[in-house]
Amino acid sequence: MKILMVCLGNICRSPLAEGIMKTKVPKSFIVDSAGTISMHEGEHPDKRAIKTAANHGVDISKQRSRPITRTDFETFDKIYCMDIDVYADVVSKAKNEDERQKISLFLEAAGDHKNAEVPDPYWGDMKDFENVFQLLEKGCNAIKEQIPK
Repeated sequence: MKILMVCLGNICRSPLAEGIMKTKVPKSFIVDSAGTISMHEGEHPDKRAIKTAANHGVDISKQRSRPITRTDFETFDKIYCMDIDVYADVVSKAKNEDERQKISLFLEAAGDHKNAEVPDPYWGDMKDFENVFQLLEKGCNAIKEQIPK
């Protein structure tokens, strides 16, 4: 199974989701993250995201931001988007219905709330990053349970 987490800049939500999901699935799974913009390409996750993850025993410090690519649609089985704008952008890049079927809103796929969005903590404080971590943790647990064993 190959899973891609996507947010806007790939420095807050999707790196956290990648790190959390990697702790929940077998090592044979591929879990990665990307952004819909290349503004932070090559950068490590936001320091607050790194610290929040580390507080929960998850190391995301070696991740690097990258934009989503055409190849991702062929490589990944599931593509989870953190909010509606990211979802719309990713869907617009899909070339056919098979690729579109791989894409979903993260929290909706996790069964939380219809059309729910993971809030972007970038403009917030450590409390906002912790809240996002908790949402992603709960969502990753739910998604893990949906994966065929």
